[in-house]
Amino acid sequence: MRKAYKYRLYLTKAQEENIQFTLERCRLLYNRLLDERRFAYETDKTTLNYYDQANTLNERKKYIPALKQVHSQVLQDVAKRLDKAFQAFFRRVKAGETPGYPRFKSAGRYDSFTYPQGGYAINGHQLTLSKIGEVKIKLHRLPQGKIKTCTVMVKNGKYYASLSCDVEPNTLPESNATVGIDLGVKHLAITSDGDFYEHPKFLRESEWKLHRKQRSVSRKKKGSSRRRKAIRELARLHEHIANQRRDYAHKVSRKLVNGYGLIAFEHLNVQGMVKNHHLAKSIVDASWHQLVQYTTYKAEEAGRRVVLVDPKNTSQLCSNCGEIVPKKLSERVHRCNYCGYVQDRDVNAAQNILKRALA
Repeated sequence: MRKAYKYRLYLTKAQEENIQFTLERCRLLYNRLLDERRFAYETDKTTLNYYDQANTLNERKKYIPALKQVHSQVLQDVAKRLDKAFQAFFRRVKAGETPGYPRFKSAGRYDSFTYPQGGYAINGHQLTLSKIGEVKIKLHRLPQGKIKTCTVMVKNGKYYASLSCDVEPNTLPESNATVGIDLGVKHLAITSDGDFYEHPKFLRESEWKLHRKQRSVSRKKKGSSRRRKAIRELARLHEHIANQRRDYAHKVSRKLVNGYGLIAFEHLNVQGMVKNHHLAKSIVDASWHQLVQYTTYKAEEAGRRVVLVDPKNTSQLCSNCGEIVPKKLSERVHRCNYCGYVQDRDVNAAQNILKRALA
């Protein structure tokens, strides 16, 4: 299976300039290739593909010498990215979804480039990048398996390398234990066994800091260095909150995968649920999709199963007798008038989720 390892890079000023130069060349090439595709379709209804455009890269270097300072496979990956964007566009059109035509990348909107096959090597604590040089890398853990691609990215003034590797699955011993998970805003996750995972509410806790930094940005003059500095500080705080969520989701998902052979979640329409303005911020702060995503890929590596089930009436249905027991959202205890079963509302829902997964 394919697994990615992300590492922090520590660059000299010259190396930062080289990476920014490469990003800008890639951005301009991306926009040029996008414009050519659009022009070709508008003029004679022809559709250019990846090979049509990748085969022109050597010719472009004759007229744009700056492209010679970028590794050839990095330029090929730019054409591949654009081709993937169009494939996703056509897939959405065919499926009747909102298409979202590929957009031109404005300055600062192109923040990564990829070496798809070669042009990089790890030597001790140095990452050698073609056309850039030897970069200091913090290997907090060694990458496993065979490295297939290397992606260099910049985020909030920090530089990272993401190494995509082919690894052997780390299969866990077989387990017959099963669990249903009900996702909520009071508690992040409630299991059918009666375990409650707290919702840390990282966004709520840092909300006053966000307000202060956002107010600081709005008070600065547009285009000034102080405004740019304030924007960086605001972005880093948002990144810190996202990292807290990510860390907690990793810990909860790891505990679930280690403990159960089959894990059942509700297949929630989160985009529709956030339209409820009373709960939108709490739902976004909980990051349910992230927890499900992390649990799914960990389960795949461990040889476990994750099942998504229809969430309809999981909170209203009695898990003991199967009758519908209507309840308001404020009612936190399930009391069945038919069989007398009493249980926490969320635990009852988790038990219904597990039953549907087993069925």
